[in-house]
Amino acid sequence: MPFAVTIFLSSFLLFLVQPLIARLILPWFGGTAAVWTTCMLFFQSLLLAGYAYAHWTNARLSPRMQAILHTALLAIAVALLPIAPAEHWKPTGNEEPISAILLVLAVTVGLQYLLLSSTSPLLQAWFARVRPGADPYRLFALSNFASLLALVGYPLLVEPLLGNVQQVTAWSVLFGAFALVCAATAWRSSAAVPAHEEGSDDSPAPSRSDYLLWLALSATGSVMLLAVTNHVTQNVAAIPLLWLAPLTLYLLTFIVAFEGRGLYRVQYLWIPVIAWLAAMGWLLADTRFDFNLWLQIGVYLSGLFVACLFCHGELYRSRPGPRHLTAFYLTLSAGGAIGGLLVAVVAPLVFNAYYEMPLGIVAAAVLASLRFAPLNRIARWSSLVVLLGVTACAGYGIASFQKNVVVSERSFYGVLRVKEYGSEGGSYHVRRLVHGVIMHGEQDLTEAGRRVPTTYYTQTSGVGVAMAVRQARGPVKVGVIGLGTGTLAAYGRKGDVFRFYDINPQVVGLARSKFTFLGDSEAKVEIALGDARLTLEREAPQGFDLLAVDAFSSDSIPIHLITREALAAYLRHMKPDGIVAFHVSNRFLNLIPVVARIARENGASARLIDDEGQEGDDDHTKTDWVLVSRDPKALAAEEIEKVSEKPEERPSWRMWTDDYSNLVQILK
Repeated sequence: MPFAVTIFLSSFLLFLVQPLIARLILPWFGGTAAVWTTCMLFFQSLLLAGYAYAHWTNARLSPRMQAILHTALLAIAVALLPIAPAEHWKPTGNEEPISAILLVLAVTVGLQYLLLSSTSPLLQAWFARVRPGADPYRLFALSNFASLLALVGYPLLVEPLLGNVQQVTAWSVLFGAFALVCAATAWRSSAAVPAHEEGSDDSPAPSRSDYLLWLALSATGSVMLLAVTNHVTQNVAAIPLLWLAPLTLYLLTFIVAFEGRGLYRVQYLWIPVIAWLAAMGWLLADTRFDFNLWLQIGVYLSGLFVACLFCHGELYRSRPGPRHLTAFYLTLSAGGAIGGLLVAVVAPLVFNAYYEMPLGIVAAAVLASLRFAPLNRIARWSSLVVLLGVTACAGYGIASFQKNVVVSERSFYGVLRVKEYGSEGGSYHVRRLVHGVIMHGEQDLTEAGRRVPTTYYTQTSGVGVAMAVRQARGPVKVGVIGLGTGTLAAYGRKGDVFRFYDINPQVVGLARSKFTFLGDSEAKVEIALGDARLTLEREAPQGFDLLAVDAFSSDSIPIHLITREALAAYLRHMKPDGIVAFHVSNRFLNLIPVVARIARENGASARLIDDEGQEGDDDHTKTDWVLVSRDPKALAAEEIEKVSEKPEERPSWRMWTDDYSNLVQILK
């Protein structure tokens, strides 16, 4: 019982702290999905360190010395509580984000996470020493069950009921309780007389091929987890609920594979494994379904589950005897860390787009063909055919992704592509900036069209109408959160000031080098690099006539830019009758009631402009803009009144704040 309780509590805290701490630092680094990927790299690296610590202390220290060292480290970790990132770690806008995130996490939760990570292999080794013959691997299934409860409980119970401070306090109290239980278990185990003589486990030592297999299987599962997470969060929303869905499925496969009763049976499961790999390969190649939310989520999340069940089931099938347990877990954690390193660090440096998901699917297909070949002739040839098909689909999908692309760049903040149609000097010459799979601006580069605002920013769009109303009174100062191609600068006149905020220096470079909106503008153009929310909080009031909030990462919403506190920060920079224009067009999410509510809570009025555009106008994109102002008269102008309506409100919905957001309730 002490072993089970200690492992359960450690794993529960281990996976509860992941969304908790990631959510706290998310607004500091632009609210992008890459924050979670970097956090996962940290967690996997510390997991490796924890397993290495468990392996080293178990092999080199006596039970008594192991108990002394572990108790001392637990005491230090308790002394460093509570966990909460200090304000002075907030970035100023010039930091390299990956190293900055890793440093914040290391200082904030590094020691606590290391000790929690080491608990499962340590206690399984102690259990095997004290109770020979019992299966210690079942404790690993228990640890993953506790982790699963934490991941499911966070978005359903913890986040809706507790604010940030309360979450930190509750976790810190539970960690203190864990430290007491773990120390007691360590001393009890060290004092117990082993029920068997050393060396009674005569299982053979793992071979080099065993270690390579374990590394390949665990690394492939990790790559699949992070690649699918990137895909889902880049194109929907970068919030913990969607981060946790793939991780929950990933952990569930560990529970099924390691529970010890043979739920994973390769002789039956090889068929669904290759079928789902084929389905994911097909979706990579068939771009007609890029915007089908439920098909994308359904295929990729279920495919992730099946692929990881294969990887983890094969790990359990190839597990060594208990004497080599800590080496086995150390290798598993090394593979997970390698997968995280490949996706979070290597891929952004080597690739100019998100290629790790097709490559991960191909890697899973390769391993499946190797592991299924000995089963029977049908399995051998079927898995080989699927491998060839998946490889072809991955290659075709990558080639299709780069069609008409003249520039493709990848960074911490995602993938940017400039697509070009027509030719210079011709009657048709258009460039588009695409972030992920979503267009973030377009310019007609012919002489007649290069100064005309297009897509989401036409004169009939919500921001275009608001711009006309404000400019009718004379020179204006305009703020824009999200540079894109700089389209709004096309409205600039002499005497106007346009101040753009963007966190991604690559966006700034492309807007200046591949598009001419900024260079052609008659207004004074300023660019502030860094997260807009943090920058505005530091700046003196700007006195904006109009502030456009249009910072999307692919089709994902940086949640911290659309909360009650965020709007309060914007209003501080507005003239008394200034207008804040929220771009709320989204394929999957109904953001209109969210903005309407935060406007009301800030004592402001709101109007919705739903602009359908004119049929046959290729330069126009259907848009929804919600205009917000503290002065109702500012929104009562005739130009706004005749094209706007009162935005939908949902009184039953809880208001979005820096402490709370709810994706489920706004799904379309």
